[in-house]
Amino acid sequence: MSGREWLAFVAKRAGGAAAVMLTVATLAFRPGSQASQAALDAARAEFGLDRPLLVQYADFLWRLLRGDLGVSYAQRIPVSEVLTNAIGPTLLLTAAALALAWVLALASVVVASGRSRVARGVALALDLVAAAMPNFWLASLLVLLFASTLGWLPAVSTGGVEGLVLPALALAIPTGGFIAQVCRAGVDDARDAPFIESARARGETELGVRLRHILRHGVVPGLNLTAWALGSLLGGAAVIEVIFARPGLGRTLVGAVVARDIPVVLGVVLFAALAYVVVALVTDLVIARVDPRTEARLELAVPRA
Repeated sequence: MSGREWLAFVAKRAGGAAAVMLTVATLAFRPGSQASQAALDAARAEFGLDRPLLVQYADFLWRLLRGDLGVSYAQRIPVSEVLTNAIGPTLLLTAAALALAWVLALASVVVASGRSRVARGVALALDLVAAAMPNFWLASLLVLLFASTLGWLPAVSTGGVEGLVLPALALAIPTGGFIAQVCRAGVDDARDAPFIESARARGETELGVRLRHILRHGVVPGLNLTAWALGSLLGGAAVIEVIFARPGLGRTLVGAVVARDIPVVLGVVLFAALAYVVVALVTDLVIARVDPRTEARLELAVPRA
């Protein structure tokens, strides 16, 4: 892939990401106020709610570009400060859950890439069970087993690594099941491909065939699912953080909804959308490097000079 083709690909994906964020910001734009009628008149000047709708919308977008998400109705501090305090624990939990989900998915894919039908059947069954588990129900089972019965891990967040294990597992197991199921189709296609027999004919070990050839082609559909997985994990974090009494965006969002703190709610929504768009963009760029079929499509789409 030439530099010109790569720049065109990146520009196209970045433009799409910007269009998605503009759409989300437009849908999140909410003129008006949730304050009582008595406080409404006093708040109009402060929040600029007495100006025309288009002026409010333009000001809303300009403030977003500057990173100004407004002021929390309930806490009377900038929304950016509220999010800054909550983002760290949620990003740590989400990153740990996503990494663990991929570890579980890759382990299942490696087992399924072999010739044993029994191993493939067991891996398929485990993937189906994992994907079907609601994370809040799984969280309760994990607490009952590892906290109440075995006493190995704390039932609530302690601020340390041990308090991260159960929440990350509760999010990772269903997500890992979905990723493994999606990767399985790519594994099945790769296992029967001619280049696999060529690799074996060259003396490649069975493990080498799985890791270097079958696994590389099998994970491409799963990489396409990574952006969805992040959105699912961010959504599930809201429930998991409440169950495990863990600070983060999830508990912040629940508290903001209860308090009708609309600026904080919109701030969490916009951050989740931004995280989804960034991960989708990075995923597309990674796939463009990993999957040789993407390079072939780009060579057809972008004529050489």
